[in-house]
Amino acid sequence: MLNRNKVLYIDGHEFRRLFTGGVDWLSQHVDTINNLNVFPVPDGDTGTNMLLTVQKAQSFVDKLADDHIGRMTETLATGARYGARGNSGTILSMLLRGFAQGLAACEVMDAQALSVACRHAVDYAYETVRSVMTPQEGTILTVAEAAAASVESLIQSESNLFKLLDAMIQAAGKTLEETPELLPVLKDAGVVDSGGAGLVALLEGFQQAATGEAVQASVFGTIITRQMSYSANGVAQQTTVTSPPPDDPEGYGYDVQFLMLGDDLDVAKVQADISAMGWSPLVDGDKNMIKVHIHVHNPAVPLDYAIQSGAQLDDIVVENMQRQYEAFASGSQPGHNGENPAATDDIAVIAVVRGDGLHDIFIEYGVTAIVEGGQTMNPSTGDLLAAVDALPNRRVILLPNNKNIILAARGAADISDRQITVVPTQSIPQGLAALLAFGDYKDDASWEMLTEHMHDAAASVLTLEVTKSTRRVDKLGDISIQDGDFLVLADGKASSSSADMFDAILAAFATVDLDQRELVTIYYGADVTSEQTALLIENLHAAYPQLQSEAVAGGQPLYPYVLSIE
Repeated sequence: MLNRNKVLYIDGHEFRRLFTGGVDWLSQHVDTINNLNVFPVPDGDTGTNMLLTVQKAQSFVDKLADDHIGRMTETLATGARYGARGNSGTILSMLLRGFAQGLAACEVMDAQALSVACRHAVDYAYETVRSVMTPQEGTILTVAEAAAASVESLIQSESNLFKLLDAMIQAAGKTLEETPELLPVLKDAGVVDSGGAGLVALLEGFQQAATGEAVQASVFGTIITRQMSYSANGVAQQTTVTSPPPDDPEGYGYDVQFLMLGDDLDVAKVQADISAMGWSPLVDGDKNMIKVHIHVHNPAVPLDYAIQSGAQLDDIVVENMQRQYEAFASGSQPGHNGENPAATDDIAVIAVVRGDGLHDIFIEYGVTAIVEGGQTMNPSTGDLLAAVDALPNRRVILLPNNKNIILAARGAADISDRQITVVPTQSIPQGLAALLAFGDYKDDASWEMLTEHMHDAAASVLTLEVTKSTRRVDKLGDISIQDGDFLVLADGKASSSSADMFDAILAAFATVDLDQRELVTIYYGADVTSEQTALLIENLHAAYPQLQSEAVAGGQPLYPYVLSIE
């Protein structure tokens, strides 16, 4: 352990140990961070996305025998870049990448190097985000800026890294507590920024690992206690990340993820049983659906367990981490066999889609490949890269179809040596509109005009998404939401809420401009019957006889209806 009174520098080996402590501490607060999401809806979950991002980073260095801190942090950043999930995880990976670039030439990190690396991290993240969108203050970026500034303010008088880390935590925590004043939507929801909270937890984990002592006065815990005025049901179980045994002859093993579906699942039992099977467990869910993540040497073990428990399985993902590590060590990309398929100039379109019916629709409309994902299941940058690498096409268009996947898609475009354009679709209807435009213009338009037509088509569609609220929110925009209400989002913004689903949908229609709109396409989810949908169409026709309506079986989970208004 480090002597808190005199820590003048650390090497790569020590930084890896601190990073592992950060991952551990973050894992214990995933449920709390997830519950800070502004919208009380099933989302990509900030805490889960951040944890999976840093777990991937950790897997890249678990067996890296290198004391050079520049190379250690570069490898961590590479792992985070491939594992980046959701906006929060992707921005965290940017911070790690900038931090590593600031330490590239350093064998060890002293106070001056820490200051340079922190500033480089924040500047790189802001610059990268700014290239695709306007950065918002009151987010993880603001919290990271405060942490970096705290080091800069002390660098002339303080050389003890432990004291500088403590200053970073205090400054980040103070700014985290102020985020509701910087971002009104946080204030309305009564929460602090979830990404910023994840960063504070990660830094506190560094501190705990440095001393080997439990955090006595957690800045994170104090802020959350003051800010959170609700309790959530069916949230993630708190787990502790462990690592595979050192020098394990079986290597890194497999990253296994899947959903367990049932009527009366025992989350606590599943969490305990799954945790005993391997390392890096994450069990998140309720009695009807549990999301499982675990690293094991034999992927059949958790899968067989889930089947034997009587649950139905869905969204199964098994990744060979040993092959990913070997590919990285040899300089090739994870999931790539080192040889490109026979290249073609044809343009490929890859879409992120979830739901059997929606899969079929995208295939019918001409998509080249589908990456499984969406709400609660944000694919990583590495997942998207693997889909690109599996195709022979030199030019690829990515349709993320979810606002929380756009940055990960941009990351894939940055890493790949292919020509990739991300059309930033934020919903399934936008993705389908863009795909139809692709079919209309691909033979005649230039690359630039083709993607512009796809942008325009996506922007022309109005999307309503119907889901159930996961908690009470007294004020979100102009509406109040009760736990269990049906909540309708209009182009991603809270529009209406009601205990009755049809009332909520009709109320949402009343808030949108229907001029020039003619057609409503209703994609109904896995838990909705065609009879219920027929009744919805009757209600819509009675209220808006000028609109034509059609229903399509989408099969998407969690969102009983997704409506496209054109």
